[in-house]
Amino acid sequence: MSGGQGCRGHLAAALMLAVLAGCSAAEFKDIGHKAARTGETIADQAAVQGSALAADTAAHGKAVAKTTTKALRKGFADLTPQEEYYIGRAVAARILGIYRPAEDPEATRYLNAVGLALAQASSGPETFDGWHFMLLDSDEVNAFAAPGGFIFVTRGLYQSCRTEEQLAAVVAHEVGHVTLRHGLAAIKTSRLTEAFAIIGTEAVKEFTGADLARITAAFAGTIDDIIDQMVSLGYSQRQEYAADAESGRIAWRAGYNPAGLAEFLGTLQAKAVKADKKGFFSTHPPAADRLAKVETLLAAEKLVGETDPVRTARFSKIR
Repeated sequence: MSGGQGCRGHLAAALMLAVLAGCSAAEFKDIGHKAARTGETIADQAAVQGSALAADTAAHGKAVAKTTTKALRKGFADLTPQEEYYIGRAVAARILGIYRPAEDPEATRYLNAVGLALAQASSGPETFDGWHFMLLDSDEVNAFAAPGGFIFVTRGLYQSCRTEEQLAAVVAHEVGHVTLRHGLAAIKTSRLTEAFAIIGTEAVKEFTGADLARITAAFAGTIDDIIDQMVSLGYSQRQEYAADAESGRIAWRAGYNPAGLAEFLGTLQAKAVKADKKGFFSTHPPAADRLAKVETLLAAEKLVGETDPVRTARFSKIR
C-alpha cells in the first residue's frame, strides 16, 4: 500500500467512527430493507460499535506512512467513494430519525426498480455500496439525496406523480444531485481541511486520542452541514437547475419520456398556490421558473420521448 493509499484507508476508518456517532438505530448495509429500530438511540449505537472501531482505527493508525504536503487533500472533491459512502450512510440515518420508512414493500420494491434503472443511465452507475431508494411515510411533498447513492422519496411526493414518467423524472433529479456531488459541496471546507491535515501531515506516525477526537468532530460536522442544506436551507438555484437538466438527460437515456419532469413541475405549479410553503416548496426554486428552464433544455438538446401506457398502467396499479 502506498503512503497516499494508507492515509486514505485510515481516514476511511476514522470516518466510520465519526459517522457511527451520527447514525440512528438503523444498520445501513441495505437501506432499502432495514429501518430504525424503535427504542435505540444514537448513543446506544455508538457505545456498542464505536469503542471497538476506535481501537481498531488507533491500531491501524500506527502504520500510516509518511506523506508530503503535496499529497494533502483539501476539500470534498478529494473524498474517495468509500468516504462518500460513509458520510451518506450517516446522513441517511439522520433522515430516518426525522421521517419513518413507509411500510409498503411493494411500492418500495417498485421505487427501487425504477431508481436502479435510472441510476444505470446516469454518469455514476456504480457507487461504493450501490444505489438505495426508500419511500418515506410522510404526506409532505419532498425528496432527499444523500451522498453515496441514498435516495428518499416521501409518500406525498410519490402520490403527487400521475405517471411512471413523472416519478422517474423526480427520482432522476435526486440521482443528479448525487452524481453532481451537491450534498458534499455543502460541507464547510475547514472541516475537511482539518481532518486531512491530521491524516496527511508528514509528522504524523500514529493517531493519538486527541487526533481521533478532532477527526470525529470534523466529520460529525460534515453530517450537520449536509442535513442543514438538504432539509432546512435547500440547494442553490444553480444546483437545482443543474439537477433538473440531469433529470431530463438521465430519463431520456433510460428510455423514459423526459417531458415527465415538465409534466410534474406543472402539477407542482398548481399545488404551489395552495401549499403551506413547507418541504419541497420551501427548499426549491418556484416550479414556474424550473418549468420554463426545463422546457428550454429539452428543446435545445432534442430530448424527446413517448409516455408508455404500459408503464402508466403499472404505476396506477401500485400507486
